[in-house]
Amino acid sequence: MIPKLNYVKVPGVPQQFAIGPVEVRPATVLAPMAGVTDTVFRRMIRNQGGCGLIMTEFTSSHGVVNLRRARKPTRAFRYLYFEPEEHPISAQLFGSDPEVMADAARVCQDLGFDAVDINFGCPVNKVVKCNGGSGLLRDLPLVDRLLKSVRAAITIPLTMKFRAGWNDRELVHVSMARLAEENGLQAVALHPRTREQGYSGKSDWTRIAEVKAAVKIPVIGNGDIIVPEDAVRMVAETGCDAVMIGRTASSNPWIFRQIAEYVATGAYEIPPERARYEMMRTYYGMLADRDAPDAIGKMKQFATYFTHGVRNGSRLRAEIYKVCEVPAMLDLVDRFFEVELAAAPQ
Repeated sequence: MIPKLNYVKVPGVPQQFAIGPVEVRPATVLAPMAGVTDTVFRRMIRNQGGCGLIMTEFTSSHGVVNLRRARKPTRAFRYLYFEPEEHPISAQLFGSDPEVMADAARVCQDLGFDAVDINFGCPVNKVVKCNGGSGLLRDLPLVDRLLKSVRAAITIPLTMKFRAGWNDRELVHVSMARLAEENGLQAVALHPRTREQGYSGKSDWTRIAEVKAAVKIPVIGNGDIIVPEDAVRMVAETGCDAVMIGRTASSNPWIFRQIAEYVATGAYEIPPERARYEMMRTYYGMLADRDAPDAIGKMKQFATYFTHGVRNGSRLRAEIYKVCEVPAMLDLVDRFFEVELAAAPQ
């Protein structure tokens, strides 16, 4: 259950860092993930402890601006909804129109977010085709105009998350970080893969170190943190001020707490199967309580993330995909784990 490691404090992730006046403690960040980091998932992560800053799903700046005249709740409204216990929380926006982005940032400030983050990293075609996300890595003059426009529009901290470049021949990570610093941003986060890589291959952490050496504002490292040891190693190898974790948190919501445990004691708990059931049931229960229109879809999506490694998890996933109503889904999960936990070796 607990790895056999020495119970001594190890050098590791900083206890805190600051994004302007916003103190983030510890120096760990939940990455914005489309279709994942809604209010339910964010609160589930926050409740585990160990995560200093959480971020929304990346949200269209045009969609946010349209919130003002929408008569019914829109997708952007759902993306930007948050509960008081989620502070500190940052809203992430994407888009390529400086005026629209500035208006959207004002909306986020008015909603009570602690910071606004601009996405220059998303590699998805439909975003890139609109010159959003990592598509902007090929147009640094437009990046400059966007940053100037948004910085002038809000008083809360402004940050940005970006990739290293369009491909290995067009690396712009250092130039992007310097643009951020010159325009008054309070922190940057680098995912050191290129747009061409997508999520394949390996993150080149030396690029994080190059950004850290180039600017004085805080640098957040992102990419290939799978276990707590990786977070500690990233800080040691790059000098980054904080670490950001995305996809790992989907399948291991305990990762932030494990990092804190590892830094403090040199060891961390690997939750048993019962804890996976309790986490899954908690998440499903929170979705049910929220009565969101996409609750069933979220439950099926989370099952894909979270049941790998669970004994007979493939059978559970197959059954989950057939269910169309929330009460039936909750009953299915309860019955499955009741049987599996009873049969598990003690």
